[in-house]
Amino acid sequence: MKKFKISILTAIAITGTLFTGCSSDDDAPAPVNEEEVITTLAVTLTPAAGGATVTLRSRDLDGDGPDAPVITVTGNLVASTTYNGSVILLNETETPAENITTEVEEEDDEHQFFFTTGGNLNVTTANFNLDGNGNILGTTFDVTTGAASAGSYTITLRHEPTKPNTGLADAGGETDISATFQVTVQ
Repeated sequence: MKKFKISILTAIAITGTLFTGCSSDDDAPAPVNEEEVITTLAVTLTPAAGGATVTLRSRDLDGDGPDAPVITVTGNLVASTTYNGSVILLNETETPAENITTEVEEEDDEHQFFFTTGGNLNVTTANFNLDGNGNILGTTFDVTTGAASAGSYTITLRHEPTKPNTGLADAGGETDISATFQVTVQ
C-alpha cells in the first residue's frame, strides 16, 4: 500500500512538471491597452488670413450616462475662407483634465480623424497631419469654406482603422468619439 501511494504521488508530480514545464513565453497574454476616456472634443478653427476664431466643442461628462453631450459652436464661418484647424481631446473626469490628444499622437498609427459634412454645408477639409507611416492622423488640418451654406459637420476619431483608407466607410476600427456640429457659413 505504501508503494502504491508513492507511485501515485510520483505520477502527480511528473504530470504537474510536464504541464508547467512545457509552457512557452509566447503564450503570455498581450498587454492590455485600455481605451482612453474622452469626455471632451474641442476643435479650434483659426482663419489663416486673420479674423474671428470659431470653436466647436462636444462635452459629455457622464459618458454613456443619461445626459446628452453639450454641443457648442462659438460663431459662424466666413465664406471663401481657409481656417487652420486643430483638435484637442480631454478627459475631464480627472483634475486637472488629462489631455488625451497626446496619447492619440503617440499612438498615431492606431488612430485617425474623419471629417464629414451633411445638409448643404459647403466646406472641404484637407491638409491633415500624418502619422509615422505617412497616413492621415488629422489632429491638425485645414477647412476651406465655399459659398454661404449650412449643415452638419461630423468629426469622428477611429481607433485601429485600416490605413490607408478612402474614408470612414471603409476604415473599420472602433469609434473612440464622434460629434456632430450644426455649422453655418456666411
